[in-house]
Amino acid sequence: MKFKRIFLLVLDSLGVGETADAVNFGDVGANTLGHVMEQCDLFIPNLKKIGFVDTLNMSENDDVDAYYTIAKPINAGKDTLNGHYEMLGIKNDVAFNTFNQGFTYDVLSSIEQITGRSVIGNVCCNDDSVIQELGERQYNYGSLIVYTSADSDIQIAAHEDSLPIATLHEYCEKIREISLKQDWRIARVIARPFNGTPGKYKFINNGRRDYAIKPPKKSILDSLSDANYNVIGIGKINDILDGQGINKTIKASNNNEAINKLTDILDKNFTGLCITNLCDFDSLYGNIRDVDGFGKAIEELDVDIPIILNKLDIDDLLIITADHGNDPTMEGHNHTRENLPVILYSRNFKTPKRLPQFETLGNIGALIADNFDVEMPEIGESILEELE
Repeated sequence: MKFKRIFLLVLDSLGVGETADAVNFGDVGANTLGHVMEQCDLFIPNLKKIGFVDTLNMSENDDVDAYYTIAKPINAGKDTLNGHYEMLGIKNDVAFNTFNQGFTYDVLSSIEQITGRSVIGNVCCNDDSVIQELGERQYNYGSLIVYTSADSDIQIAAHEDSLPIATLHEYCEKIREISLKQDWRIARVIARPFNGTPGKYKFINNGRRDYAIKPPKKSILDSLSDANYNVIGIGKINDILDGQGINKTIKASNNNEAINKLTDILDKNFTGLCITNLCDFDSLYGNIRDVDGFGKAIEELDVDIPIILNKLDIDDLLIITADHGNDPTMEGHNHTRENLPVILYSRNFKTPKRLPQFETLGNIGALIADNFDVEMPEIGESILEELE
C-alpha cells in the first residue's frame, strides 16, 4: 500500500473541453472551464499551482505541485451515473435518458395511473421556482408536481399538508419500479415534499428521498468494502450509487457543507477511500446556464484548496476530477461531452508534472484498486508506480 488514505474529490460537471466524439452528442465546441474563464476574470492561483488550468490545453508546466492530465470518457452517456460508474471501474454501454424538453405522454399517464392523481409541471427546473409557481395549485387540487433537473431524474413534489410525506414516498417507490423500462431508463426518482404558504414555499430537505438504481456491475467500492477498508461518501455519492459499496455516508447539500465535512474527515484516522461530490457547479450553475455563478463557485473552491492540502498526511493521496461537462455558455440545459481534469496530489511527490492523457476515466479506479491491492476493475490502467 503506497497511500493509507485516498481522497477523491469530484467537481460535478467541470469539464475541460470537447471530446473527440462530442459531435455524436451535439456538443462540438463545449468547454466548461475554458468558457467560464473567458467570461469571468477568475482569480484561482491555488488551482493553477496544482496544474488544473493546464488541463485545458495540456500545456507542459514543471512549476506545479501536482501531477495533472485529462481523462477521455468512454461510457455511453454524459450523465452523472455514467461518469461516476466509469471513474469507479464500471464500463456501461447504455446511457440513461434525460427529459429536459418534458416527459413523454406515456411517462406522465403512467404516473397518473399508479398514483390516481393528476400531474402538473413537466418542466426542467433546478431551483424552487417550480413550487413557487405551482405550489398553490398543487395544494388546492392534490395533483403532483413533476419535473426534472436536467440530469437523468424525475422529481415529484407535493405540499405536506396536501399529501403526507409517507404517501409521497410510497408513490415514488412505485414510480421507481416503472421508470426502469428500457424506453424510459431514468436514473433516479426523487421525492421533494415542501411546506409553507404561497410565495414562501420551501422544500423539506429532511423529507427528500432519492430512489436510485444499483450500479450494473461490481465497482472498486465493493472490492474495498469486501476487503474491510473504509469507504466514505460525502454529499450525493450515496444517492448516485444507491449506497452500493459505501460503508459510511455523510450528508451534504452544497459545496460549502461538503468541503466542511471533508475537512472534518481529513482529521480522522482511517484506512481507505473518501469520495466527495461538489454538486453546486452542476445543479446551481451549469444546468441553468449561470456563467457568473459558476465562476464564483470555482473561485470559492480555490480558497478551500490550501485548507485541504494542508490537512493531508504524508501518506495521503488527493485526486481531483469531474464526472462530465456542463458548459454554461451552451444553449439548453444538457450536460456536455467533455474531457475531464485529473489532478493527483501528495505531499510526498518529488517530481509532479504533466502525465500522458488517460484513455478512460477508469484509470482513477484502477489506481485506487492497485493501491489497496484489491480486485482490479474491468476498465482502466493503474499508474500508481509512475507516481514519485
